[in-house]
Amino acid sequence: MNKESESPIILAFSGGLDTSFCVPWLKETYGRPVVTVCINTGGLDAAAARDLQARAMQLGAQEHLLVEARQIFFERVIRFLIAGNVRRGQLYPLCVGAERGIQAQLLAEIATDRGSDTVAHGCTAAGNDQVRFEVALRTINPNLEVLAPVRDQSFVRPEQIAYLEQHAYPIPAKGTEYSINRGLWGVSIGGRETLDSRGTIPEQAWVLSPGALEQPLAPETHIIGFNCGIPASLDGTRMDPVALIEKLETLAGPFGIGRGIHVGDTVLGTKGRVAFEAPAAEVLLTAHRELEKLTLSALQTRIKDSVATSYGDYVHEGKQLDAACRDIEALLESSQRLVTGEVTVQFRAGSVFIEGVTTKHSLMAATKGVYGEAAGEWTPADALGYAKILSLTGMLQTRAAAGSDQTS
Repeated sequence: MNKESESPIILAFSGGLDTSFCVPWLKETYGRPVVTVCINTGGLDAAAARDLQARAMQLGAQEHLLVEARQIFFERVIRFLIAGNVRRGQLYPLCVGAERGIQAQLLAEIATDRGSDTVAHGCTAAGNDQVRFEVALRTINPNLEVLAPVRDQSFVRPEQIAYLEQHAYPIPAKGTEYSINRGLWGVSIGGRETLDSRGTIPEQAWVLSPGALEQPLAPETHIIGFNCGIPASLDGTRMDPVALIEKLETLAGPFGIGRGIHVGDTVLGTKGRVAFEAPAAEVLLTAHRELEKLTLSALQTRIKDSVATSYGDYVHEGKQLDAACRDIEALLESSQRLVTGEVTVQFRAGSVFIEGVTTKHSLMAATKGVYGEAAGEWTPADALGYAKILSLTGMLQTRAAAGSDQTS
């Protein structure tokens, strides 16, 4: 740590206990001003933003900054998660965690603008976010000093509360017994039930859809339009992707669409479990996948799927600023050139059903053949010959396994 530096410490601030503790502790320990930064990647309304600013100033921050980053988050990350149909463990749509690289990048930019050589975060030693922030920050600017007091000093919650009480600083409300993180792509929920693998969380613990399956809504039908793989319209009305995602959350959330409990590999190598609600992600990923089935060839899909899985892993691990991700994004973007059309979806209790897809780039409509009914650009003799050629590998393996020589 540069003891002679008088530049402000730039702190990523969420308003929870950990980051609230960090404001006065950093200020007192290092004798430097602290600038708190909230980077909004979704899930923050105007009232919550005002509360955060008031709390930061009460805790002794020199300045509080609110950075609007939902559009940046979509353009730099979410659009590629959609293009790749990315789900970890074939279930979890990376609804929380994918934004950390963007938040770190903007945090580093603010530090540069403020002439600061030090940034800080409130992550503990137990979770994924500490690694995501550290990897991203060091990739952006290897010369930045990164402070993580809660992790590095092993502060526990009772110690943090006692410190704030002793100095008469405001203490964040305890809230519920569940840890909730909310962003543009969804909500994650952690509680005692997710500490092992046995059961689910109670119905009322769901944030967007409590009671959705107990009193199910009547089905609703909507039409989602895509332009080159990017969500572009809802029920015939053109919309900005961010606004469309937020609207889908309000429409699909009450149906219980996008609920799940995911068991996965943490960045540290252990297993972790989290409940999540991602109604907009569930609807868009499902609809986009069906549109792609009409517009991409089998080979395109196979290649894209193989790199998309890796892309999801890199985003999860905080490596999305690596040059390899730019290469994958270039392939994903290229694959979306003809992924344009409309998908009719029906919202049902707990699920989204694809009713149909229309696109002028349909490979299904491009053939003269009719699946299961009539040949098109080929003859029956062509089909027979193709089947014989395709079976050659299996025939030769059968002969070889029997140890017989039937070549003469």
